[in-house]
Amino acid sequence: MNKDFIQALSDLEKEKRIPKDYLLKSIEEAITKAYKKEYKTDENVSVSIDSVSGEISIVSLYDVVEVVENELTQISLEEAKEYDEDYEVGDQIEFNTEVADFGRIAAQTAKQVIVQKIREAERGMVYSEYSAKQSEIVTGVVERIHNGTINVLLGKGEGILLENEQVPGEKYKVNDRIKVYVMDVKREQKGVKIYVSRSHPGLVKRLFELEVPEIKDGTVVIKGIAREAGSRTKMAVYTEAEGVDPVGSCVGTGGRRVEAIVNELGGEKIDIIPWSEDPCDLIRNVLSPAKVEEVSIIDLDQKQAQVVVPDYQLSLAIGKEGQNVRLAARVSGWKIDIKSHSQYYGENGDVTEVEEING
Repeated sequence: MNKDFIQALSDLEKEKRIPKDYLLKSIEEAITKAYKKEYKTDENVSVSIDSVSGEISIVSLYDVVEVVENELTQISLEEAKEYDEDYEVGDQIEFNTEVADFGRIAAQTAKQVIVQKIREAERGMVYSEYSAKQSEIVTGVVERIHNGTINVLLGKGEGILLENEQVPGEKYKVNDRIKVYVMDVKREQKGVKIYVSRSHPGLVKRLFELEVPEIKDGTVVIKGIAREAGSRTKMAVYTEAEGVDPVGSCVGTGGRRVEAIVNELGGEKIDIIPWSEDPCDLIRNVLSPAKVEEVSIIDLDQKQAQVVVPDYQLSLAIGKEGQNVRLAARVSGWKIDIKSHSQYYGENGDVTEVEEING
């Protein structure tokens, strides 16, 4: 070891933010283990590296005892007093050890430790960076596609876009730029795993925060959002600010704000509806574009409601394959039982299936 080595550690401290003292301590511990392994000894050995000169010293430590039971780690009081009369039982004596050709072993060990600690530090920085971005949108580049999973290069990290987090119908090629939502970040043995999504409702929410200043500054609040990725999203918005139209703020002049988000989502339909603290008004709103005749609260605690719509609006209220009422239930938090006017007033006793909130 030499001063150049110490300077290299100082440079690493600046570039990789790995404390030099931490590196030196780790190298000292590793060299100690390497010494014992190389020379097949159970001696109580301590290796230290001068933080200025880089000089290595190897010290054998011996405990002062009345009767020696292990010559590799103990020294008798009688022999210790030959070195210094002040030694007593329980003290420890240090002897410098000179080992030929140990510099090669030390250098090789130090290199291995530094590589390992750099890798650990880089993983730590990636974990810290992307943990802070959890539930946020990041932009990356498609790096590879294998067995349905898309790996997305995100600066220092790599996002994993699993097949079930992709949007049906969206296709990507290597080197395509892509916006993704950071769902979870995990430390694993082989590195940091960053799990991302294109289908998560949070992606739509964050896109509106980026596009609509009134949402970003808190004037307009997203109270509920439900999504069936690639098809339709329902989002309920609210404001307490006088003179602010929460729906109009999200739509933007000429529809430009919502259009930008629809384009980012590949044409996915977005229903923006006003939130209401009155459950009857809220249920009317979330079933849009269907017109509602009556809303009856069946159970306030369980959030169950019955809705009557004109006969010709029944299919629109339910939606294709039940999508409209399903999203309405999710965004509002209410279980909604829909009947047509004829059904409700007894011309037809059949009742549509209750749609419950799903997550």
